[in-house]
Amino acid sequence: MQPTIIGVRFTKIGKVYHFDSTAIPDVNVGERVIVDTSRGRHLGEVAQVLTETPAPPEGGWKPVERRATPRDLLLQQSWQAKQTEAMINCRARASELGLHEIKIVAAEYNYDGSRLALLFSTDSEEKVDLKSLKKDMQRLYPNSQIEMRQVGPRDVAKILGGMGACGLESRCCSKFLTDFSPISIKMAKEQGISLTPNEITGMCGRLRCCLIYEYEQYVEARKQLPKRNKRVVTPKGEGKVMDVLPLSNKVVVAIENEEQHTQQWVTFDRDEIQPWDELETLRRKSQAPCDRHEGGGCTCGKARKSN
Repeated sequence: MQPTIIGVRFTKIGKVYHFDSTAIPDVNVGERVIVDTSRGRHLGEVAQVLTETPAPPEGGWKPVERRATPRDLLLQQSWQAKQTEAMINCRARASELGLHEIKIVAAEYNYDGSRLALLFSTDSEEKVDLKSLKKDMQRLYPNSQIEMRQVGPRDVAKILGGMGACGLESRCCSKFLTDFSPISIKMAKEQGISLTPNEITGMCGRLRCCLIYEYEQYVEARKQLPKRNKRVVTPKGEGKVMDVLPLSNKVVVAIENEEQHTQQWVTFDRDEIQPWDELETLRRKSQAPCDRHEGGGCTCGKARKSN
C-alpha cells in the first residue's frame, strides 16, 4: 500500500515539508495538522496532497499526528502574541552581554509554547558564542525549550518585509517566494542588466532574487541569435552585430556605407539575417573544383586544374 504524502507549510510564505498522512484519512488542502518535526511538534497548514509518492528521505517519512483542534488554534494565537516580547527581551539581554555582532531578528513559539526559537543574524564570519545568552533566556522562559537559530540576509529581509528595491510595495521574498534559488552575476550579464551594485542588489545586500525569473528565457532566446561582433548579411548589406534583443528576437546591426564613410545601425528580425561566415563557406565551396570530375559522372562543370 502506497503511503499518502502531504505537503505542510508552517508559515504563510514558507517552504513546504512532506509528511505521511496515511493514518489520518481524507486530509485536504487548507486543513491544519499537528506534525512531529526535528524541531519538536508544530502546527502547520496542508499546502498540497501529492498524487504520486516521491522518493522517501533518509529515515523515512515522519507521520502526521492528528488534525489540529480549535483549542490548538487558540493556543497558537496566544503564543504568537507573546513573540514580540520575547524578541525584545532577547535583544536587551544580548546588549547587556555585549553581543553587538549579532542581531536578534525574530522570536517564534511553536503552537503550544513548548519551544521558543530565537532567530539571529550576524555579519561576522567567525562563530559567535551564544551559550550565555541561551542560558539566560532559558532561565527567563523555563517552560519553553530555547533554540538559537542563525538565519541569512535573505531570510532577514523575508521576515522583516517592507518595500522592494525595485519599488514594489512588498518584497518578492515576503510575498510569494517559498525558497531561495542560487543567484549569480552571470544571470545579470546574460540579460544585459547593468552591473552597478544598486541595480542588481536587493534590500538584503545580496543579488536580487528576480535576476533568475527570466534568465532561462534569455539563455534559450540567445541560442537562436548571433553573438555581438559577428558578421552577418542583411537585406541592406553586410554588417556587424552590435546588440541583441533576445525577447523580441531581433538584432541591431551596424552597416557601413563605404561611399559616404558612414555607419548606420539598423534593427532586423532574426529571419532577415544570415551568418556571414556560413555564406562565405558556401561561396568558397561553390567556387572550388570538383574532386569527382576526373572520375566521370559529374555534371558540375568544374574541372580540377592540372598542375
